[in-house]
Amino acid sequence: MHTIKHIISTYKTWIGAVLAPLGVWGVFAIAAVDAAFMGLPMDVIVAGYIYNDAHRLLLYVFLAASGSAAGSIVIYVIGYTGGEVLLRKRLSPERFEKIHASFEKHEFLALMFPAMLPPPTPFKAVVLAAAAFEMSLWRFLLAIFSGRFLRFLILGLLTLKFGPTVVQLGGAVVARHFKWVLIALAAGLLIWLLWRRRMKNKKQDTDSKPNAA
Repeated sequence: MHTIKHIISTYKTWIGAVLAPLGVWGVFAIAAVDAAFMGLPMDVIVAGYIYNDAHRLLLYVFLAASGSAAGSIVIYVIGYTGGEVLLRKRLSPERFEKIHASFEKHEFLALMFPAMLPPPTPFKAVVLAAAAFEMSLWRFLLAIFSGRFLRFLILGLLTLKFGPTVVQLGGAVVARHFKWVLIALAAGLLIWLLWRRRMKNKKQDTDSKPNAA
């Protein structure tokens, strides 16, 4: 256990030394690397920046979300040029068609929703799928930015209220109850979609009624 703690401590020190010369732009850089190449402890890093510099909360959230969107362009290019072949090799035909149908119906939300979720969500696979199904680059970037912005904003507010240990606690809860977290978020999303459709239909009905003389 002591060895594991030492490795984690050394890793955090190394990350801090790399990011220090970049100032606030370190958040953007590390988010881009995380999205493009390798998974990094983004929640811990962003929470650390916000906890030590609370008045720049929105700036750090914006930079982290922007970095995630920018870094995802690398996977977008890979997915757009050959992602469907990769997905068909890794997924069963039923699973592939289910994901494809989800993007056809609600492509923006199908990407934004996973972008809001912390690990162990297989987010890079979703990004690859979005590119493989030829999602518009600008909608792709906006969906990732929106999802990540909400995720890091909530993380930042919780960090300021409860301290940086909320990252470890939240990560443990999500990992242990990941299925139920997904179900709860999916239920909330479904309620929002139904409400949005109802309001849209109500507006259409109002507009279609003849104006009173």
